[in-house]
This record gives sequence, structure tokens and C-alpha cells, in this order.
Amino acid sequence: MSNVFRRTVYLVVNKTKTSLPLSRQNSTEANILKSVFKEVEGPNHITVNDFAWQNLDRWPDKTLTVCAATGHGYTYAQTHRMSVSFAASLRLKLKLRNDDKVAIILPNVPEYPCIALGVLEAGCIASMMNPTYTAYELKRQLELIECKAIVASKLSYPNIVQALQELKSNIPVILIDNDSLPDGTIKFAEFAEDLGVDIDCLKEVKRETNDVAILPFSSGTTGFPKGVVLTHKSVNAMNKMIFDPKILGVEEASATHQSVLPAVLPFFHIFGFNLLMINLMGRGAKMVTLPVFKPDLFLEAIVKYRTNHLYIVPPMAVFLGKHPAVTPRHFESIEGIVCGAAPVSEADAAAILEKKKELIFRQGYGLTETNGGISVGHNKDTNHAAVGHNFYGSELKIADLKTQEALGAGKEGEIWYRGPNLMTGYYKNEEATKEVLTEDGWYKTGDIGKYDQNGYLYVTDRLKELIKVKGFQVPPAELEMILRTHPKILDCAVLGIPDPISGEVPKAFIVTQAGQSAKSEEILEYVNNKVVAFKRIKDVQFVDAIPKNPAGKILRKDLKSKYC
Repeated sequence: MSNVFRRTVYLVVNKTKTSLPLSRQNSTEANILKSVFKEVEGPNHITVNDFAWQNLDRWPDKTLTVCAATGHGYTYAQTHRMSVSFAASLRLKLKLRNDDKVAIILPNVPEYPCIALGVLEAGCIASMMNPTYTAYELKRQLELIECKAIVASKLSYPNIVQALQELKSNIPVILIDNDSLPDGTIKFAEFAEDLGVDIDCLKEVKRETNDVAILPFSSGTTGFPKGVVLTHKSVNAMNKMIFDPKILGVEEASATHQSVLPAVLPFFHIFGFNLLMINLMGRGAKMVTLPVFKPDLFLEAIVKYRTNHLYIVPPMAVFLGKHPAVTPRHFESIEGIVCGAAPVSEADAAAILEKKKELIFRQGYGLTETNGGISVGHNKDTNHAAVGHNFYGSELKIADLKTQEALGAGKEGEIWYRGPNLMTGYYKNEEATKEVLTEDGWYKTGDIGKYDQNGYLYVTDRLKELIKVKGFQVPPAELEMILRTHPKILDCAVLGIPDPISGEVPKAFIVTQAGQSAKSEEILEYVNNKVVAFKRIKDVQFVDAIPKNPAGKILRKDLKSKYC
């Protein structure tokens, strides 16, 4: 039967289990780091929809989402009803069927949970995409997933039209806007607010936990963004892990209380989708949606809605700690902060704590390939240098870069991860999957780190070449492939260079064709018109040659040491 006809309500309880000392935990396999957290009970054979709506009957009239800019929003019951109507409309009006892929190309809007869960309710697979992507970028992703329908807004529509024209595709486009819709598009309200649609068609939906739920995009360790295959089982495993009472910081909704969080982390990013939206729906939280991070609106929302918790990325942490506009008044209602997507320094954490000393600040670590989570600090943590402990049911090892031998505490190597929240692979990319997944189930993160005697994990560097801009991954190879199509460029390389606001920004090193000369401005314009804002190259330097090894691989460390 459809998820809507078998909605499960369950209470998550903590199984009594004594944590073992680190030395005992590692006794079965040398230097494999087990978790200090406990197992969480609850049904395993449910869909993501069931997880999100598990406690719907306990807080139907509480606000689920509200827009920080307009005040427009929906309750839990309204969102659930709309998601069911939307799902039925997808099947009846667009004839979508199980495993059809639906692209969601939206900023954070109050309708996002309704749309995402409606897609899953229809038996389809949701593929979240960045709404600021160019037509060039959207075209690649829409083509890869064999998209059958798109949900977007007028913000992205021109780029979507261009991408579809280049693909020679006539995919139906549903827009959430209410007025002045372009010809040929579908009004979202006509699907989601159609109370007369026959929801009995959803009885045909049969989803198993091993079926694919979502296809977000990640750059992996190199190259163009890849579709990451995440099943209902893996998504739910991640969210159950967070329900450990020693991890949970967000109080469950009650008759007299509802936790409030600004939903500023984009829902198309795995951190925002999974750890913010889906997980906190299971807690009855109110999410104040911000379509983009605007400092004034962000601070206004914190005060106006009496925010209790913040989920942020490092540039936001720097802003909160060091910007003069942020005062202790903005922290009056805040109890805890979780920072993820990239490590943040102890100094940046300390700057925030100067404004409210009793605040709980902790770091988390994860990747799209792990459903957004590998580790997190416990909810009383004071170790601000670490990214916490790995979640229950998972294993970590620090692999020697040459021998791949598992190293002991205090030794640096590549972080390998194994757990139930891991992806099954990259969509239609067996070669890339084999590069990062071992036969015995380990995922090679491409990050360098270590753990200490207390089981705390530290991320110290990146083996992979990705540039982290405001928490987003920018693969140098993608920018280099665009650069090489410029007729004046012979060779090139892209590096991430430090930036006080973004963390890193891309810089291009260019070797021009013999007898040719080029200006930085023309190179920047050529590339930056083809990519989203956070991928844009910020600086160009012309060089005589790009250092490479005998196999032709760019020696980025040599390039950085010589020019940066």
C-alpha cells in the first residue's frame, strides 16, 4: 500500500547499552574506530515519507515552514495534505510512475517539504538541484538522470528553458509562482491544492527500503558533479542515528513548546535536506525558510522568531563570531549551534562563544555520499577542534596513504568510512564508484584526518582536490575543462586560494597558445558566464607551464608552493 495509507507513528527510545572504552571497542579489528554513541530503536522498514511524518498526529496544527521574508507558511497538517494531493496529481496528470526522476530546482521556500515528500509519495525519485545553476550546468544534470518532470520557480525558469532546448526535450515544468506564469508551464497550486484529485491512485505505489529515494549531486573526489544514489534505507539510517539522546539538541515539540530554526542551509544540499528538513520534521520543529543567506534577514529572523538552534556552515560561523553587526542580543534565545560542510577553527568557535559563553557549539562532518553525516559532537561537547564522534553502527579508519593500512590514534591518513547511511554508488558511473568504494564496503572520503584516544575525529586536510567555497564543493577539473575550450588557452590549472569570507575561492593559472595573448578579464568572463556564482574564478595568473608528473597529473602542491 502507499505510504499515505500506512503512516507509522512510533516513539524513538534509547536502548540501554554501556559504551565501551576505545581500546575495548577496537579489539576485534586493529585500529578500526567504533562509535561511542548508542543504538536507537525504531522501525527499520519504512520509507523516508514515513520517517518525516512519523509524529504527524502529535502536532498537526504546529507550523512546519514559514518564509522569513513574507511570513507565508504552512502547518504540518497542511503540508501533509498538499503533499498527498501533489503526489496523486503527478501520477494522474503527468502519468509518472515508480522510479521516475523529478528534478527539484528551488531555493528554500515553505513549499519545499511538500514537494520533496510529494515526489517520494508518488513513488518517484527526487533529484535536488541548485536553483542558481546555469543552463550549462542544469543540462548535464537533467540529461544524466533522464528527468521526467521539473519543479521550479520563475527564478530558474529561463535557464531551465535553455537547457531543455539544448536537450531537445519537452519535460513538463511545474512552477510554484502564483502569477504571470510562462505559457506551457503548470501552476503548482493546481496540483497540490486539488482536493478533488483521486488519491486512491497512490495505492499503486509500492516502495521498499532498498529503493532509491533521492539523487542529490556531489563532485565526489574529482570531476563533474555526480548523481549520488541514496536509498530510503540509507536516508532513514542517517536520521535515526541523530535521534540518540546524547546527540539530539533540538527539543521535541509539545503542547507548550516548539523549537525554531532558520532554514538557511539550502535544501538542495544534503546537509539542509537530510539533517535539517527531514530530521527536524520528526521532532516537530518550525523552520523559518530563507531563500539565500542575507545577513540582515538572517539576523532579523533569529530575533523575530526567537530561534533556539542554528545549523550553519563555516562562513556563517565566521560572520556570527566576527561581524560587528552580530551582538549578544542575537544569541539570547539560541541554545546550540551545529556547524558542518567543512571544518571550522577553534578560534572561530571561540569568537561565537565570547558572545554567549553557555552556548553549546559543536561540529559535524559528512558528505553527500554518507547522507550528510559521519560524525558529530555530543550535545554537551566542549571540544571545538574536533568534528565529534562517528555515529552508532558505523566504523572509521585512518588509512595510510601508501599502504592503506589502518593507522592508530594520533596518526594522520585518509579517512575511510563504513556504515548503513552510505550511498550505493554514483548514478550511471561505475568507474567513479569503484574509485571510492572498496569491495568490503569502505568509502574513501578523500579527506585527511586523525582520531585521538577518546574517539574524537579531526579533519586536517583534503586529499581530494575540491575547493570549498562557503561550504560548497567546486571541482577544479570542471573549471579546467571549460577553460581548455577557450581558443587562446594551451594549458591551465585551477587551485583554491584562501579567502576571508568564502574560506576559499578558485584561481586559474593559464598557459596561452604560442603567439597568443589574453587578458584576465576575458578569461573570467568566458568561464564565469557558464557556472554558478560560487564556482566563479576570482583571479587569473598567466604562467609559462603547469607542473605535472610523468603521468600528466597536475602537481597542485608544486603550483601552490611556487605561485601562492
